[in-house]
Amino acid sequence: MLHGDQTGEELLLQARRLLERDVIGFQVMQRDFDLSLAHRRETRNEVVHEASAALRECGFGIKAATITPEGTGDVGSPNAILRKQVDGRVIVRTGRRIPGIRPLAGVHAPISVIRMAVDDAYGAREWREGHDLDEWAFRTEKISRRTCRIVAEYAFTHARRFGAKVFGGPKFTVSPVYEGMFKEELDAAAKRHADVSYEPQLIDATYAMLLTTSGEALVIPALNRDGDTLSDLVMQMFGTIAGAESTLLAFKDDGAVAVAMTEAPHGTAPALEGKNVANPMAMILAVGSLLAYMQGDAAHVASRAIYESALEAVSDGVRTADLAGHAATTEFTDEVIRRVRTKIDVWSALADIDR
Repeated sequence: MLHGDQTGEELLLQARRLLERDVIGFQVMQRDFDLSLAHRRETRNEVVHEASAALRECGFGIKAATITPEGTGDVGSPNAILRKQVDGRVIVRTGRRIPGIRPLAGVHAPISVIRMAVDDAYGAREWREGHDLDEWAFRTEKISRRTCRIVAEYAFTHARRFGAKVFGGPKFTVSPVYEGMFKEELDAAAKRHADVSYEPQLIDATYAMLLTTSGEALVIPALNRDGDTLSDLVMQMFGTIAGAESTLLAFKDDGAVAVAMTEAPHGTAPALEGKNVANPMAMILAVGSLLAYMQGDAAHVASRAIYESALEAVSDGVRTADLAGHAATTEFTDEVIRRVRTKIDVWSALADIDR
């Protein structure tokens, strides 16, 4: 349990209520790490390294949004350290239709952005040379074939699981060496997964065509920077950036998931802190996503109950302000918890009848 800052921390505290035994029916042992900006500064990021070690040991984590301070010489972003320390390679963000909320354009089926979690524009070496109008800014970026292959392979595996098309890709025509490496791995993965539909597009065409989509399920593999901006757009197309979770994945040599860390894709929303109006849906779904990666029927049942309950609550009119509703953060969470308890109780009774 990786604690954060401002509204991010408030939403995490609401979402963790879904992990109580009297809600999901079993005990989830938790270890807490304070990743707030103040504590990161106090420990000079040692707490982030401790949290990374715990993630590698436990295999599961849920993280609140945290502040990344501006300027050099400060503690920076904990996300970069966490991803590097756990060897996280893939970030998955799936926009999905929220019942009762009209999406933009023609989107109906889910759209998953499968993004590189490391390298590219993030962590690049930057410098400037010259003076006045003759000053130049430089940046040295890098990607590895290993990461390209992992992202490509997961994109096609994910698409097969959900009956989706792998769509889009990098701007390899402008950057045949750098972005072309990613395109090579996507093409190779398409040959290994010939049963999965594949429609490569340049990243700019991908943006444009998303606004004229026919509504089919899509999986969009992307570089780190492209995926970061693209996923925000996809979330908003379905009604709100708070409508879906974000998942960081690290993998074993055999391709199995070694670490899954979930969070909300939005930031700390300082303007909403203390007002009890922020939408906790993304953090709640982050709990549901995390349970889906755990072993055992009970965890999977609880995961489905959380997803269904959150979406049904919105469908029945229990909505926060970003979805044109009036429910407070705590009210929405209370309603989801009530529904989860009911579903698990009913499903358990039906299971007794089946036996």
